[in-house]
Amino acid sequence: MSTGVIIALIVVGVVVVGAAGLFAARTAPSGGRGLKRRFGPEYERAVTRHDGDTKAAERELADRVKRHGALRERPLDPVARERYLTRWADAQERFVESPDVAVAEADMLLAELAHERGFPDGGHYEEQLDALSVHHGSHVHGYRRVHRAAHARAGRAEESHAGTEELREAMVEARPLFDELVGPDRAAPRGTSPTHHHQRHGVFKGRLAKGS
Repeated sequence: MSTGVIIALIVVGVVVVGAAGLFAARTAPSGGRGLKRRFGPEYERAVTRHDGDTKAAERELADRVKRHGALRERPLDPVARERYLTRWADAQERFVESPDVAVAEADMLLAELAHERGFPDGGHYEEQLDALSVHHGSHVHGYRRVHRAAHARAGRAEESHAGTEELREAMVEARPLFDELVGPDRAAPRGTSPTHHHQRHGVFKGRLAKGS
């Protein structure tokens, strides 16, 4: 092997190592402060789950970043966006008569929407939730809450006012994550005017704000 070839191989190796280091620097969190900034409220929840052990919580969150930090969200095409918006509005309206059904639909809707945006399949809930927490740490708890509510209420024939209020709060808290995933340019579904679409979304906050 000639000296020129050896030098070329060394240069290539240096470039590869440098690129790997740059990639790691972009995806890895910068210590506790970086994790707090990235995960928001999810950071405190992790600390609480580890009984106040900050180091253990940060190791868990850093592992999530290593596994999912490089994920790039896929764009949502306009037709799909309209479909999800319509389904969410339908779930909100259905809540008046069937809270359990509405919450179950919201849970399934978030799982499907997240998967379409490039996150792990909803059939692997914990993995999907971890990935979402890396990129949507400020709002991922809403998904967690609506998922727990949907499964906790599954199969119950009777419901109390307090239980219905818990379901309502779960759906309200899940909405910000839905808004982030569905995208900023939310258009009204075909066949509806912007005013009508806005009113449909307002039904939930207006009619159900009092827990009715």
